[in-house]
Amino acid sequence: MKYANILQSLGEQKHFHTGITDNLRERLLAHNAGGATHSAKHSPWRIKSYVAFTDEAHPTAFEKYLGSESGRAFAKARL
Repeated sequence: MKYANILQSLGEQKHFHTGITDNLRERLLAHNAGGATHSAKHSPWRIKSYVAFTDEAHPTAFEKYLGSESGRAFAKARL
């Protein structure tokens, strides 16, 4: 199972990070431990939303969509 996820910074709640992972807990721990250089400056993080997929293509496409203007609007309104 693959998860497309949205993390929200606890310190700066306007900052979000999207990603794909096989293990949500491990990935969140890695982000909060500074293991991801891009997101380290805004840690700690919490899982805001995630969507589970059973294949490889859909989570990648969904994460790409979340990075678009319409995807950000969708996430803000619905997730």
